[in-house]
Amino acid sequence: MKKLYGTGVALVTPFKKDERIDFNGLEKLVKYVLDNEVDYLVALGTTAETATLKKEEKQDIVECIQSANYKQLPLILGVGGNNTRDIVNQINSIKNLSVFYAILSVSPYYNRPSQEGIYEHFKSIVNCTEANIIVYNVPKRTGSNVMPDTVLRLANNFKNIIGIKEASGNVLQSYKIIEKKPKNFSVISGDDFITLPVLLGGGESVISVIAQGFPDKVSQMVSLARKNQVEKAFSIFYKIIKMIDLIYEEGNPTGIKTLLNIIGICNPYVRLPLLIGSPSLKKKMLNLLKQINS
Repeated sequence: MKKLYGTGVALVTPFKKDERIDFNGLEKLVKYVLDNEVDYLVALGTTAETATLKKEEKQDIVECIQSANYKQLPLILGVGGNNTRDIVNQINSIKNLSVFYAILSVSPYYNRPSQEGIYEHFKSIVNCTEANIIVYNVPKRTGSNVMPDTVLRLANNFKNIIGIKEASGNVLQSYKIIEKKPKNFSVISGDDFITLPVLLGGGESVISVIAQGFPDKVSQMVSLARKNQVEKAFSIFYKIIKMIDLIYEEGNPTGIKTLLNIIGICNPYVRLPLLIGSPSLKKKMLNLLKQINS
């Protein structure tokens, strides 16, 4: 299986004011990132507000993304949760599983399992499904950290566990995995702030939120880093670093949807318990965009 390199985009789910899905906005977003040289797409991740979507809505969203994906880039599908048996059933109920490059599955949240519990969770998934799995580690959201030793055990013991989206925010944790991982296992940055250190340390790619707002810049930055053109890569990063800060100031995806609305891609609406971006956030983003584009 060909490894994933470069820039992946964690797509939002655009909504209309009445909270129905805005499929026109979603098509426009997919076309926008495809036109600006991203390398793969991620559907139904955290940034897509997946926790607030019904089963039928998820299916319609995936079909819309597949239809709009005119470049036929690899598509990763988010299927995760804290009920192991339910995750297995969900993955096995997917029609045409082979059209997805991999399933992105978050470490169980709220239950706060031990490292052995996390290991057994992913072992149960890969033993019961045909899918390739990318483990998603995001301790801020799950309440537990998938430690490097656990990641390496999974990587060495199951060929279908093909990578980790590492969003602990800890560069050293990524390096500990990169140092000892099998050759065909990918370390993917799940944090826009540390994409460059992860790539320069031997990681393969990023699943990015900010890449929706600046797909051309992030794609170029990642490409430069992979060619070891460090100074040029960091010059792009420093242009957008304040905006990365801003898109998380009022939560994700509130911030990125505010930015996407400003640049004319889709509406800023989110579903409760998230709230729409404040006028003050929008003003800060507008001022910063002028600086970035000047």
